[in-house]
Amino acid sequence: MFTKRVLDNGLRVMTSPMMHTKSVCISIFVGVGSRYEVPEKAGISHFIEHMLFKGTDSRPTPKEISDVIEGVGGVLNAATDREYTVFWCKVARPHFEEAMDLLLDMLHNSRFDPEDIEKERGVVIEELSAVQDSPYELVELLIDKVMWPDHPLGRDVAGSRETVSAISRDDLISYQEQRYVPSNIVISVAGAVTEDDVMSAISAAKPKWHSGPGVRDWDPADDSQRMPKVEVNFRKSEQAHFCLAVRGISSFNPDRYALDLLNVIFGEGMSSRLFLEIRDKRGLAYDIHSYISHFLDSGAVVIYAGVDPKNITPAISAVLEQVGQIREGLSEEELTKAKKISKGRLLLRMEDSRSVSGWMGGQEILLDKAYTVDEVVEQVDAVTVDDVTRVSNALFVPEKLNLAIVGPYRGKGRFTSLLRL
Repeated sequence: MFTKRVLDNGLRVMTSPMMHTKSVCISIFVGVGSRYEVPEKAGISHFIEHMLFKGTDSRPTPKEISDVIEGVGGVLNAATDREYTVFWCKVARPHFEEAMDLLLDMLHNSRFDPEDIEKERGVVIEELSAVQDSPYELVELLIDKVMWPDHPLGRDVAGSRETVSAISRDDLISYQEQRYVPSNIVISVAGAVTEDDVMSAISAAKPKWHSGPGVRDWDPADDSQRMPKVEVNFRKSEQAHFCLAVRGISSFNPDRYALDLLNVIFGEGMSSRLFLEIRDKRGLAYDIHSYISHFLDSGAVVIYAGVDPKNITPAISAVLEQVGQIREGLSEEELTKAKKISKGRLLLRMEDSRSVSGWMGGQEILLDKAYTVDEVVEQVDAVTVDDVTRVSNALFVPEKLNLAIVGPYRGKGRFTSLLRL
């Protein structure tokens, strides 16, 4: 499916030839994210991501950056998460070499012009402000804060107005030089290319790598919760939004596959237990779903719903009822169906060069190993009903429940009393 080459400087290059396609996707993963930031510099990884689109020595304006890709019908973007940042582009095969040159130029030769920094600082602050006007996004930030108080996992990846306002040009340059080093970077390419094509394109770009270990210190996630927790953010709104969550499991835990299948059964799609019970049967919510996060040493299982404010109590109670039922077990038929769904989605993803590029690079930067599709399918097939039941009983316990609500409510006492299983 793919090859991996580690260069003398520690740079990892992943290649997946997909010769039936006409496109190439390049993803450059860097081991930087909000988890590795000190509190007073929260948001610096995300700020740097923005600044690398503002101009380089040879392409001094944002337009000259974007024109290289968008001017030939391609797509250029980036994202910052808690444990990595990724820059990616997808282009038709004839434009692959120029696309690689552009991405490496952005990583190594961005100008960090003082005037551009101040403009982009305002853009990032507007991005933060937009979340405050979006209850759907706000409740997801709030549940993170409830689960991981005073910890990087509980902060907005983009930081805060105060921290972003205080980040200096020297901070940005120093942080990038320390962390954007070969040993902390994975270049992942999928599409109509060979490994030799990829290595030639990297060499032709003549990247000016910084030296250093790529510091990735991080604080372990505290898992000492001994009682349920609730936070309410008052908003005058037509709809109340809530997230019910528990801590999950890490990316390295072999039980992650059992938890992923549990999530498929519980809250993914229109045939999930939550959708059928909360929406179809009771009519309590339009959007009801669950999702999983895996981190280096922890994770999360989150259930989200948007409901009429007068229905929030029966909706939370109904969700908790479903949590209790999933702890009691599931049928072989449900598990078999979940496996088919999970494997089917995975195989369909592998038809797209962007998905394959992200699959390889994301695993390599986080796990130091990229698993093949066959290896993952084998792990999924090995999960038993007892595995799923064991994991659900280990995670869904009353003292570990967390609830975040954004809506027209002032107190949280009435909601705390609901958190029972």
